[in-house]
Amino acid sequence: MQLKFKNGKFRVLQVSDPQDLQYVRPTMMRMLNKAYDDLKPDLIVLTGDNILGNHLDDARIYTPLIVKDKESEKKAMGIAIDKLVSPIEERKIPFAMIYGNHDDRNRMTKEEQADFYRSYSCNIGLDGTDSGDCDTYNIPIYSEDGEKVKINIWMLDSAWHDKEQDKCFEYVKPQAVEWYKKTSARLKEENGGEVVPAIMFQHIPMLETLELIEECDKNYEGAVPGPDGKFFKLKDECGGFLGEYVSAVSEKTGQMEAIKECGDVKAVVFGHDHGNCFTGVVDGIQFIQTPCTSFRCYGNRKRGVRVFDIDESTGEFETFVLTYDDIVGKSLWNDFCYLWDADDMWKKKAALIAGVAGAAVLGIGVGVGIALKKRK
Repeated sequence: MQLKFKNGKFRVLQVSDPQDLQYVRPTMMRMLNKAYDDLKPDLIVLTGDNILGNHLDDARIYTPLIVKDKESEKKAMGIAIDKLVSPIEERKIPFAMIYGNHDDRNRMTKEEQADFYRSYSCNIGLDGTDSGDCDTYNIPIYSEDGEKVKINIWMLDSAWHDKEQDKCFEYVKPQAVEWYKKTSARLKEENGGEVVPAIMFQHIPMLETLELIEECDKNYEGAVPGPDGKFFKLKDECGGFLGEYVSAVSEKTGQMEAIKECGDVKAVVFGHDHGNCFTGVVDGIQFIQTPCTSFRCYGNRKRGVRVFDIDESTGEFETFVLTYDDIVGKSLWNDFCYLWDADDMWKKKAALIAGVAGAAVLGIGVGVGIALKKRK
């Protein structure tokens, strides 16, 4: 499937960390469906933790195990992926995906999981071969006439679960970095010696992202706790919101050096940190953090999607985040849906339930009192 600019524009919609199960939260899906309809993207990128893979065997309520074997887990995975992807397929929007640290923490391999995504006609990519992972690949975006690659999208795997060791590894493999350098050079050669501007997506932030935050007093408004009892804030030159300490990859594998050497990447875009939503510049490269869409897992009122509007003539882009409130609008009903479906709102849920229960008990008591009074 060849993707092309339309009227000089191309819109990418990033959906990060949906992180749900076969019992998908309806509020998240209502938000996403409205975003797809209103924003009309040319491409949707799912940037990891697309499902909560290590909880596929959980029941709907609490966590008793209801799946005992690989075949049952495969069925649960298929339902979970379909709940996420079928709304995209129904709208015939091309989509691409990468894995996060939660996706393959189960009996299914990444390649087996990829077959679910490949079964949808609107899926593109997932064809990595010499890159080291099926979800490390690139997506060329062509000019409107289809003659020239104007923008390139890099999709890089940054986390995998070793099933033999039962351990999760979090970094971009050296093989992927070498593949990126080689492919970037090929694209440059095919483009007459000029680099093809690119945006790079991966799930877990690069270690260099830590350069965008700094230590601060714990009483600073917006300070977040970090290692060794210290507190941190976003640097003044950055834009956005720091909701949690940056959880970056475990080691550097030459990725930043390769990006500077190739000179094509204008921005590296991450998910993973559900509560963070910010942009900053490291060594001339934009670092962009996108909040989660998940309601099943932790997050905050910044939950939403990120948009990239790319200009064909310049190769430049504008980016912005639309939150749950931006997408569905402010109303008592939408507030109630948010509170009810978001797992990090459990304290307010408990208070709401207690309040309703208390009011019900009070109402019953008043009713009984009135009835007794009438009988007298």
